[in-house]
Amino acid sequence: MKFLCSSIARLFTLVAFACMIPGFASAQLKAGASAPDFTLEATLAGDAFEFSLDKALEHGPVVLYFYPAAFTEGCTIEAHNFAEATDEYKSYGATVLGVSADNLEKLKEFSVSACRSKFAVAADPDAEVIKAYDANMAFRPNMASRVSYVITPDRKIYYMFSSSNPDDHVPNTMEAVKRWALNGKVQ
Repeated sequence: MKFLCSSIARLFTLVAFACMIPGFASAQLKAGASAPDFTLEATLAGDAFEFSLDKALEHGPVVLYFYPAAFTEGCTIEAHNFAEATDEYKSYGATVLGVSADNLEKLKEFSVSACRSKFAVAADPDAEVIKAYDANMAFRPNMASRVSYVITPDRKIYYMFSSSNPDDHVPNTMEAVKRWALNGKVQ
């Protein structure tokens, strides 16, 4: 009996660990796919507004990144990284938007502290956009996995990156934005 309980405990641990492996979460959208349109309540520097993907794409590409939860260690690191890079993204005409299933009130504070009032974060409490972008966790479907997209003005996915490491998203999406700015072609 003790062996059986121990085996079951190990199995549950393996399943929980597998949820954290990039690519295991779901089958994210691929380059060339159409980006689902959306409008979400968002906040920048603590001020609420309505973010529309289509309107943002009128000004250039959008770096759309999904993250599990505001104020967790990895998500705060990732937000700091995007904040530090926001001016460079803007120099290529790109807009950065972070999306999680957190509520807007929590994100108002997060947009000031972790995002340093540099870029907007949007609330998707029903995970509708998270699911539309196949960015939800497999075993927690109402929570975002760590997935980033670069979406071009023609509303196509130019680049997708999935990694549980919060330090990898800015360098990878920045490289894709630079590549798009240089040649504007789908990879």
